Amino acid sequence: MCPTNSSGFPEFVPRDEYLAKVEIALLGVIFVSAAILNTALLCVLWRQRKQMTRMRVFVFHLCLADLVVAFFQVCPQLLWDITDRFVGPDFMCRLVKYLQVLGMFSSTYMIVVMTVDRYQAVCNPMVKFQRARTRFNIPVCLSWGISLIGSLPQIFIFSQIEVEPGVFDCWATFIQPWGLQTYITWTTLVIFVLPVITVVICQVRICRAIQTNLYQKAPLAPRASGVAGMSKARVKTLKMTVVIVLAYILCWAPFFTVQLWSAWDNDAPKETAIFTILMLLASLNSCANPCIYLLFSGQIPQRMVTFLCKRHREGKDSMNEEATLVSTLYMSFKNVSISRKGEIDHLDTGDLR
Repeated sequence: MCPTNSSGFPEFVPRDEYLAKVEIALLGVIFVSAAILNTALLCVLWRQRKQMTRMRVFVFHLCLADLVVAFFQVCPQLLWDITDRFVGPDFMCRLVKYLQVLGMFSSTYMIVVMTVDRYQAVCNPMVKFQRARTRFNIPVCLSWGISLIGSLPQIFIFSQIEVEPGVFDCWATFIQPWGLQTYITWTTLVIFVLPVITVVICQVRICRAIQTNLYQKAPLAPRASGVAGMSKARVKTLKMTVVIVLAYILCWAPFFTVQLWSAWDNDAPKETAIFTILMLLASLNSCANPCIYLLFSGQIPQRMVTFLCKRHREGKDSMNEEATLVSTLYMSFKNVSISRKGEIDHLDTGDLR
């Protein structure tokens, strides 16, 4: 159980109001940025779903996972910090805590399956990680399945309890004195340590395979980039995966370090600015992933900006587009010549933009 005071209620430390304001401001910026970036990228990828590559499928679901982090981890924490108490019934308390960890799990394991897929593509190109005729993407389903199941303990650990006479909050109950340490250590192990070990091993083996191919001077394909005879597209996805993994480690390592320190060291500061900022750094990962993909993609950034800028003009331009279409079709039927084909080609090109 939670430690209690002489009145029998859980120990509650009053918060630093100035630090709370800083945390609210940072969480607000992170939430808005993550929501806009991931939603816009998700819409662009969805509109191009007919040209979906394996890597875009992983990025698509990584955007979904980051949106779960934004709306069900960052946003509830933001509202919680504003009200200073969790506002809602016991069911809502358990659901919010479940969804918060679900976002952490899904984002982490989507990066893991993405890295394993790149490892398979480079080190075992003759072995299909997923058959093309398979209806469902097995790695993606596996990632979501692990996330849904791995988050279930939250429902039983957290509940609405009385922290002061007549005052309720969403708190966790642990068996003393080892319950909290076990919970933090287990969470760190399954959400951070094991995934990081997996992706690092895959990246090391990928580098060794590339180095071996370079020493063997494998013949380069016409589209090769000069790195172990691989195509430019594959090299780009490998680099992007490395950057995504590094960003994940940089964002989440301080968070879990602080959590472990706070759980195992009774003298660790609980409400300092450094602790708060380091713990908030983890949420930045949901903003970093779409930015990394945009940096490594080709026309996606331009299409994403176009999508964001033109959404509000669609209703106004729809009538003009219909008039242009009718006029073009009329001219194409009237002029039965080479110009007819040029008009149609021009119309088709405009539709694809």
